Amino acid sequence: MVVPEPGLPAAVTIYEVGPRDGLQNEQGIIPTATKAAFVRRLLAAGLPIVEATSFVHPRWVPQLADAADLMTALRAELGDAAAELPVLVPNERGLDRAVELGLRHVAVFASATDTFAERNLNRTVDSQFEMFAPTVDRALAQGMDVRGYVSMCFGDPWEGAVPIDQVVAVGTRLLDLGVGQLSLGDTIGVATAGHVRALVAAFAAAGIGPERLALHFHDTYGQALTNVHAGLQAGVTTYDASAGGLGGCPYAHSATGNLATEDLVWFLTGLGIEHGVDLTAVAATSRWMAAELGRPSPSAVVRALTPPTE
Repeated sequence: MVVPEPGLPAAVTIYEVGPRDGLQNEQGIIPTATKAAFVRRLLAAGLPIVEATSFVHPRWVPQLADAADLMTALRAELGDAAAELPVLVPNERGLDRAVELGLRHVAVFASATDTFAERNLNRTVDSQFEMFAPTVDRALAQGMDVRGYVSMCFGDPWEGAVPIDQVVAVGTRLLDLGVGQLSLGDTIGVATAGHVRALVAAFAAAGIGPERLALHFHDTYGQALTNVHAGLQAGVTTYDASAGGLGGCPYAHSATGNLATEDLVWFLTGLGIEHGVDLTAVAATSRWMAAELGRPSPSAVVRALTPPTE
C-alpha cells in the first residue's frame, strides 16, 4: 500500500553504485563480460545513473583492473550512452583514461579523516586536495561533470566519531574546487537519524543546500533506511545504493554492505515517492549477480521477492 508522508520530496534520484562500489571488494575476479551485463541490466531496470567502475591502480583494487576494457565493451554495446556512465578517477592518471575513452562524468573520493586518507590515498586530509585540485580543474575544462565523495562522514574505525564541522570543512573544500554534487558517506554504517539531520543542517548553515548533497549509507547496524528517512525529511533527494546490497570498502574492514537498491526502492514506493526503477527487474538482476558470485543476496527485499523454487 502506498501511504505518502507529508513534507517529503515528491521524487528521488537513485545513484546506483553496484558495479563499482558493490564489486570492488570481491576477492574472485569477475569477468569483464559479466560486469558489462550487470551495468546493462541495471540500466534496463530504469536506474537513471549507474556508476560503472573506477580507474584506480590495479595494485590497490585488482577487481577493477579491467576498467578501460569494461568501458570499451560498454561503448560497443551501448554506443554514446556509455559515455554518460560515471566513473571514479582517483587522480590525474585516472582522469587521462576517462578522457581518452570520451567519458563525461567522473568522481573523486575524499576522506573526512586523516587516518582513512592515509590508508586510502596515502595523504592527509589537507594534502588530498593537492591531488584533487588539478584533477577537478582538468575535468571541468574538458566539459565533464564532477562528483565528490566524502568518506567517514559519521564515524571512523580508527578515530571514532567524526566531528560534524570537520565533515563540512572537507565537503566545502571539494565544492569550492568545482565539484557539482557532494556524496556524504557513512562508510562503516554507524550513522543514526539525528546525526544525519544535524549534518545536513550544518551544511545548510554553511550555505550548502540539500540539492547539492547526496547520501551514501551502509546498513552495518540496520539503520540505512531510517537514515534515508531522516535525509528525506531534511530535503536530500539523491541517494546512493547498490543492487542486492553488494559492497563495502576495501580499506575499512568494518564497512559492510551498502544500502540495497531494492530495499530503497520498496521504501520509496511505499511513501509514494517517484524513483523510476522497476523493482522486479532490479531484484532479478541482483539474484542473477548473486548466482554469479555464488552466494545469496544480502538484500531483505531481494530475499522476499525470490520465488520459492529459486
